[in-house]
Amino acid sequence: MCRLFGLTAAPHRVHATFWLLDASDSLARQSRREPDGTGLGTFTDDGRPVVEKQPLAAYEDRAFATEAKERRSQTFLAHIRFASTGGLDVGNTHPFEQRGRLFAHNGVLGDLPRLEAELGPYRDLVTGETDSERFFALVTRRIDERGGDVGAGLTAAVRWAAENLPVYALNVVLTTATQLWALRYPDTHDLFVLERPAGGPHGGRHLEHASEAGTVRVRSGHLARHPAVVVASERMDEDPGWSDLRCGELLHVDGELRVTRTVVVDEPPRHPITLADLDERAAASQTGK
Repeated sequence: MCRLFGLTAAPHRVHATFWLLDASDSLARQSRREPDGTGLGTFTDDGRPVVEKQPLAAYEDRAFATEAKERRSQTFLAHIRFASTGGLDVGNTHPFEQRGRLFAHNGVLGDLPRLEAELGPYRDLVTGETDSERFFALVTRRIDERGGDVGAGLTAAVRWAAENLPVYALNVVLTTATQLWALRYPDTHDLFVLERPAGGPHGGRHLEHASEAGTVRVRSGHLARHPAVVVASERMDEDPGWSDLRCGELLHVDGELRVTRTVVVDEPPRHPITLADLDERAAASQTGK
């Protein structure tokens, strides 16, 4: 399964160090499918998005994923890709950038010709082959149609997909320089959120998160002094504050770290996809096996 990790400490810019794969190659030792790409998205002091990503098409590409990346930003977005559609190249690797926003997705959508037809001129935003980037272009179109309201645009895009496309899973995280949105749909995969006070539950502690599968490890000393909100595909530590987003629930964290959670899609997909419906590659991308 693809791994999503989003973090915001807005309005504070904080330092965080990311390792996108465990250097000890724990995935291989667990006989799981090798990842197909890794990426990290941050923002500069003036709000410009910076995307660093690499497909893992060759053994030497692992150096990119295992080396420590110390970055400074208000928001961070990391993704480990297990490919369901598209080849192993940088154009198909998450996160994607459009109109100053960053986006990553975990799941599978079907009927890409139908999705492309809905994009209209926004098809020009798509440079790769993935369902994820095409769906992001639809989100961008819906945001523009709603006067720049990101939450309304994301909600409209998910509702359209639920009504018109075959859907296996559509868990997404979208960030700007100062805000974060996340949405879980339907309940195929978990998407957890942690509203972490400064110093963690006991105070005075830096953030040290690591996924069980050996993908996405992050450390931030600044978060001993500043609160943060974290979104991830799995619980990243033993903090009891982790909670699972509900099916169809949209999470928004604004530029002052205020959190709102609203169920915006309350019906199941009209055309649900099961794991048995997926081809071998797509199924493996959703299970990591």
